Amino acid sequence: MPTGQGATQKIRVLVVDDSAFVRRAIIRMFESSPDISIVDVAADGAMAIELIKKQRPDVVTLDVQMPVLDGLSALEIIMQECPVPVVMLSSLTGRGGEKTLRALELGAVDFIDKSSAGGPMEFGNLLQELTSKIHVAARIDLAKLLKKQSVKLPAPSQPMAGRGSGSEAVLIGVSTGGPPALQEVLSSLPANFPAPILIVQHMPEGFTASLAERLNRACAIEVKEAADGETPLPGRVYIAPGGVHMKLRRRGEDLQLTLDPEPHDTLHRPSVDVLFESAANACGARTVGFVLTGMGRDGAAGALALKMAGGRVVVESEQSAVVFGMPKAVQDCVAVDASVPLSQVAETMLKLT
Repeated sequence: MPTGQGATQKIRVLVVDDSAFVRRAIIRMFESSPDISIVDVAADGAMAIELIKKQRPDVVTLDVQMPVLDGLSALEIIMQECPVPVVMLSSLTGRGGEKTLRALELGAVDFIDKSSAGGPMEFGNLLQELTSKIHVAARIDLAKLLKKQSVKLPAPSQPMAGRGSGSEAVLIGVSTGGPPALQEVLSSLPANFPAPILIVQHMPEGFTASLAERLNRACAIEVKEAADGETPLPGRVYIAPGGVHMKLRRRGEDLQLTLDPEPHDTLHRPSVDVLFESAANACGARTVGFVLTGMGRDGAAGALALKMAGGRVVVESEQSAVVFGMPKAVQDCVAVDASVPLSQVAETMLKLT
């Protein structure tokens, strides 16, 4: 909504949550915001759909668990009848994280873990994260996001003999829009993929195990959450647990994964930069790094380390990236070996390994 003559347009947000406390807390958060306006609130999914059609907000924050019409059911209807960028608010971790990941599959831009506030009176601690994700959601290309949800996954490809240079490790860094992108890529790989794949997906603690389980069910290649001290094997995918960094190191002739809270000063934990830099030290030129959709610059410094060690770097192109922030930051930092749409990432991965 306009804030006055010459002012920028505010991002108009509809808040949907069955908790009156949460609704009031979010309204208070943005009362003095120069660029975000709460246009209305709803206590359940049915009310939300009516208000979306009436108010036409720029972004919706949507609770996962609600009476009458829960968040997932409401989201499915929203994306079919009145598409709008949605940021999910969830306090479901562990097994309950399945519902949150399902929301991303249905078309939600991203989610915020409400449980990380540490209690209702500390809800304001989420202000920075919520503000950031509302801004990203408001700028998102909804057509790209919805196209990803309806993509028909190809059959797993076969390894290509005589290509690449025998990479020891394939790395993937991804953030906003990541879970559907990862499913598209990994579902296109064969079970006997010739190298281990290590993934950093920006995601809070408690959700990465559910992500690994969902991907493992959908893919021919084995997918698991990484464990400290294990040896990464060809034909397996290792997802960094939320809350710690995943690093690759050399132990004699073998490679080993380590999980480490250090460094503490990174914006994200796990961090793409930390994984890429450790792999550059451990594997040098026998490493391929892929940076897919996501906001921010995580991965740029790591890509530089990989290139300096002789490794190769590929980014998802702007053509398909839901958020082009991370791939663009890498492109601005190094001469990438390829920039390809998401539909060609698996094929490129096979060629380079």
